[in-house]
Parts: sequence; structure tokens; C-alpha cells
Amino acid sequence: MEEFNKIPNDSIENNFNDKSLLIENLDISVVIEFFRQMERQGPGSDEVTLRAFSFIEERIKEEGSSPETIYRIADMGCGTGGQSMTLARKPSVHVTAFDIFPGMIETLNRRVVERGLQERVRGVVASMDNIPSEEIPSGNLADCQRGFDIIWSEGSIYHIGFENGLKLWREYLRDGGYVAVSEMVWLTQERPLEFEKYLSDNVPEISLPSVKMGLIESAGYTPVASFLLPWSCWSETYLRPMETLFDKFLDSQNQSAGAVEFVKRQREEIFMFEKYREYFGYIFFIARKVSSNRILCN
Repeated sequence: MEEFNKIPNDSIENNFNDKSLLIENLDISVVIEFFRQMERQGPGSDEVTLRAFSFIEERIKEEGSSPETIYRIADMGCGTGGQSMTLARKPSVHVTAFDIFPGMIETLNRRVVERGLQERVRGVVASMDNIPSEEIPSGNLADCQRGFDIIWSEGSIYHIGFENGLKLWREYLRDGGYVAVSEMVWLTQERPLEFEKYLSDNVPEISLPSVKMGLIESAGYTPVASFLLPWSCWSETYLRPMETLFDKFLDSQNQSAGAVEFVKRQREEIFMFEKYREYFGYIFFIARKVSSNRILCN
């Protein structure tokens, strides 16, 4: 869903109910209607989600947390919540999943009920850069610390900018809490000009992993772990499932001009990603918030 990178987040927030809202001449209602059919709206897998969580889980255990501790997770830009429900398999987890688009949250909450996860996952319509204060959990009342234990973001932080998102999310995260974000990066210093232009146009903040790591540290976090998502996270859980929906989706949209243009662009994206797969990828970054030396109190 990289097309979302081309429109300011505040425009989305202010106009998500406006059926005429366009993203580079695409009707946003068409885009949302397509992607809400998918389990995941970007590259990833259950295995990758659980692997990323395992790095945090081990660190928290090392801190001596009680086995009964519940990890309060904010899933930012959750889409239909594929990763939210994967995390909720852990008995120690409660996920509040945020997405600006009501259609995504409607689908997420329906799937949560279907899978019997109502006690562990809750979808909320809200922008990832403006979480309502009442949704920020209270922590240890003895020190008045508030905030989520973990902020999760699979392929969505680019909507508000990698560095901007990390800095902003510190306010929603308890001291010593963790962030886990997957982000598109270049994997080589040099790449074909055709692909460099295509990806830079669609993902302006794309850079090398070392640049992202520097931004993590400058935003006030200590890196914990990072790893590259395997190509199967693209082919098996994102690109192929997307392709299987195109024909049926076009029919459901009565071959409208907006739907035809959207599918055309997605086919182009699939072609470019597969042709130049060795030059880019997604990396999962896990980091821990450095103490801010201040306490958020109610």
C-alpha cells in the first residue's frame, strides 16, 4: 500500500469519510476496499511477527518481570490486524490496534470475534500520530508511569515518517518500553536507475539500514535487534494473495476507471518488486526507549 506515502497524513485524517479523496488520482475508497480483503496489507508473516516479538520477550524476562505480566501493545496502522492477532496468540499480550480507516477496523474487529480474541485485541479508529489520551494505558501507579509497553508497526510507520514516528511514539511509550517496526530499505549501495527512481518516487524516505539505525538512536532508543524479512514474506503473504484478488475485485467494482487504474498500478508494483528484488527489502528493527527522566502522570 505504498501509494499512501504520497498524501500528507493530516489530509487523510481530515478526509477519510470523503469518497472523493484521491491519492495520486486514485479513489481512496477503492484502495481501502481492496486491501481490507487481505490478511496483511504489506510484507510479513506470522513467523516473522513472532520472531520480532521474541527479542522483546527475552529482554523483558531478563528484567525479571512476573510471569503474569501483560504486555500492552499498540499496533500502529494495523490495517485488518493480521499481525495483531498473531501477537494475541501469546497469553501475555493485549493489543490495542489503531488505524485511521474505519473499514479496516471494522474488518479487524469482525475477524477478532470470529477467532475468539475479543479479550486480547481491540480495534480503534485513530490516526497513529494522534492517539487519544484515554487510549494510553496507566502503568505502575506507584510511580505514575503511563504508556504502552510495546509499540508495533509492520510496514506502516512510513505514513508519518520513520524518524518523526519514532520521536512521536516516545510520548505513548513507557520508559524502558520497546518499539518494533518493519521498514523498507535499500540493500545495496548501487541499483538500476529505473528502479531507484520508481522506489524513490513511491517511498521517498527509503535509505540504507545503517541510516535507519542512526535515526533510531537519535530518536532516543537503544537498538536491540534487526533482521531482514525473507522474500517469502513478499511472495507468499503479500504479492501472490494480491494477484489472486484482482479479477474478482474489478468485477465487484464494475470495471470502474478507478479500480482499473488501481489494479494497473499494483501489477506494475509487483513486476518491479520481483524484477529488482535483490536491491531492496524490509528490515524489522527492534529498539528500547531510553529513559526520558520524566514521568507521565494522569
